[in-house]
Amino acid sequence: MRTRVKICCMANPGEADMAARAGADLIGLVGPMPSGPGVLTIPECAAIADSAPAWVGPVLLTSAETVDGLIADVTGARVRTVQIVRHVPPEFHGELQAALPAVRRIQVIHVEGGEALDLIDRYARHVDAFLLDSGRPSAAELGGTGRVHDWDVSAEFVSRSPVPVFHAGGLKPDNAVEAIRKVKPFGLDICSGVRTDDKLDEAKLVAFMAAVEGAAIEGVAE
Repeated sequence: MRTRVKICCMANPGEADMAARAGADLIGLVGPMPSGPGVLTIPECAAIADSAPAWVGPVLLTSAETVDGLIADVTGARVRTVQIVRHVPPEFHGELQAALPAVRRIQVIHVEGGEALDLIDRYARHVDAFLLDSGRPSAAELGGTGRVHDWDVSAEFVSRSPVPVFHAGGLKPDNAVEAIRKVKPFGLDICSGVRTDDKLDEAKLVAFMAAVEGAAIEGVAE
């Protein structure tokens, strides 16, 4: 089975269309953030989500710190999947699910060390998926750093997690296969690795998707 792909940091409907045509499964829409690339307003996220091709799933990235804030962001962006980039209290997920039962929830785990593994039990029964990234919440970095974190920790996280895990952080076309081989994630998430001068680069995008497809053909993740 091919590793799923989420292309993040969509800047406009044209980029969303390019990602969809290249074979992305999901596109990431970055809502208001304290740092990182591709930040949009919630209405801008909604405009891209509304125009996205039917076969690709828009995902809102939110840094909201309250349940009411999460609900407002998701409803405002008109998406069916939300990626929560802060290590929020686990009970927020239950409250969000009760308010918006059709919305799937991805919890970001910032891998700063082996302690990230302790967060599996904290969140697993509350979420639909995890996404491993290289942010530093203590420094107000909540993703989009372009840094590679410890893939040994990521691989152990994937092996222990009872829910699907996306892998992000410093990915690009020339390390995608190695990420799949070593971490064995459900999906890969990429932003800066397929961009040039802050714009989605079709050549890099095609190369990344070709690497993922090639890994599936060769059975790398098995």
